[in-house]
Amino acid sequence: MSEASRLHLRPSQSGLQNDLIKPLLTDYYQITMAYAYWQSGRKDCNAVFDLFFRKCPFHGEFTIFAGLQDCINFVDKFAFSEEDIDYLREVMGPSVDPAFFDYLLSVTANDVVIHAIPEGTVVFPRVPLMRVEGPLPIVQLLETTFLNLINYASLVATNAARFRLAAGPKARLLEFGLRRAQGPDGGLSASRYCYIGGFNATSNVLAGKLFGVPISGTHAHAFVSAYETMDQLANRAVKYKDSDEVCPDFVALAQEKRALLASKWRESPMQCDFNPNDRELIAFCAYAIAFPHAFLALIDTYDALRSGCPNFLVVALTLRELGYAAIGVRLDSGDLAYQSNVCRSVFKWLAEELDVPSLAEFTIVASNDINEDTLYSLEGQGHSIDAFGVGTHLVTCQAQPALGCVYKLVEVDNRPCIKVQSAWRLTVHPVYQQLSAEVQKVTMPGDKYCYRLYGRDGAPICDLLTRREDETPKVGEQILCRHPFQEQKRAVVRPNRVEQLYKVYWNKGEVTAELPDIHDIKKRVDDQMRLLRMDHKRMLNPTPYKVSVTDKLYTFIHQLWLDCAPVGELS
Repeated sequence: MSEASRLHLRPSQSGLQNDLIKPLLTDYYQITMAYAYWQSGRKDCNAVFDLFFRKCPFHGEFTIFAGLQDCINFVDKFAFSEEDIDYLREVMGPSVDPAFFDYLLSVTANDVVIHAIPEGTVVFPRVPLMRVEGPLPIVQLLETTFLNLINYASLVATNAARFRLAAGPKARLLEFGLRRAQGPDGGLSASRYCYIGGFNATSNVLAGKLFGVPISGTHAHAFVSAYETMDQLANRAVKYKDSDEVCPDFVALAQEKRALLASKWRESPMQCDFNPNDRELIAFCAYAIAFPHAFLALIDTYDALRSGCPNFLVVALTLRELGYAAIGVRLDSGDLAYQSNVCRSVFKWLAEELDVPSLAEFTIVASNDINEDTLYSLEGQGHSIDAFGVGTHLVTCQAQPALGCVYKLVEVDNRPCIKVQSAWRLTVHPVYQQLSAEVQKVTMPGDKYCYRLYGRDGAPICDLLTRREDETPKVGEQILCRHPFQEQKRAVVRPNRVEQLYKVYWNKGEVTAELPDIHDIKKRVDDQMRLLRMDHKRMLNPTPYKVSVTDKLYTFIHQLWLDCAPVGELS
């Protein structure tokens, strides 16, 4: 691999999280098939595999493609070690020809070519995300690892994009899922791909270091509970902002602001006595002394409205006296919509009372087991929340555990291959039988290209799969687009723009297309989601996006299907 190509694979962007992502991270049957190919003299056969999915996740009609850079990094380093081979010799036993292990030691991805859709693209069922070409045993060995790297990445990026749709474009979305993720690798992958899918930051510090994802966080309930008396604050001094002057006793200044707020509190929207929890105020002071420039308080350890909100305001006013601006509050329990609205009304009241408009703009963050339905419900209720911290439902994808990408052989030595999934069932009379083909499992054979056709409004109309020898669709020309399997479904499209979806990302040992950094991929997701029509993105009953084939490809598929499907016999 050339030095210029290696510059595309920067460590902080590679996506590889540890040394486990190597050739033995595969299913055993990939190894046994490779041996059978090798033993039967087929190691030099040229094969083409398509990696695709059959159905969009979360009952939706779009998916975000993610994980491509991980795959490219994997093939760049693809090689069996001596220790790998020693292990395979042991588990495969003496019946395996020893020369096969010598062959495995020589295997690299230098004869492999990978065509793929750019990472961060909105994609749809049956469109190959990657087309992998090369020697049959080698591209077979890539299957499980590729699926592992693509399936979860695309699933959680899509989940994040759906959360973004539900929260709206202005809300900040914070990924808080590390403690609930499926192990350290799941946690790191979630942080990376949730950011790509539309989140603003993560609480995962290692993800920030490895991938450049912005990190965010404040304190937990334990921090508030850890303080009892003012004597526990050994250091009370805080420097004035942009000055060498020091306030020697932040707590004493906070007590002055507490008295000021208490004198006005009866007129506040709370309309209750001013009696917030003293321990909470001590904890807030401790945190503000440590982070005067980044004070955001978790206010529901005791009572969010009667204690947490006024204590936050006391500390916020104290910080303001020193030139700092407090950030806001976090709600982690209870009626989030109601509490956020009350907090906002109190902030506005105090801003008017003190003639300080900025006090009305404190950020309100909400957490507490938030899912996509919660976000839509809050929107329906009306709320004053500026940011959401989301964990379990986001990173574990509780609404759907897997995307279901598959990796199917579509061509060997220029011979197209098709999988015809058939099932025989008995009718009322056992003498009669009927062939029932599961159309969803039928693969689309041969080496294919894919084009995205756009309409006059700039939105994509459909994705069109073509045979290798088909003419490239042209802007303004009439194109017959057919459903792959239903004869009556067809339409004529005259595109306003035509986009070739595939690029060659890996060609015989070289990275051959730019691998953008994580921030550029995130921007691509944003741009793609803006282009997609709203009816394809809506939560309830979204309109299916059309994936079509040319007339030539339709005829080719169906002829091959008929040639391969068994013919029933009646007697």
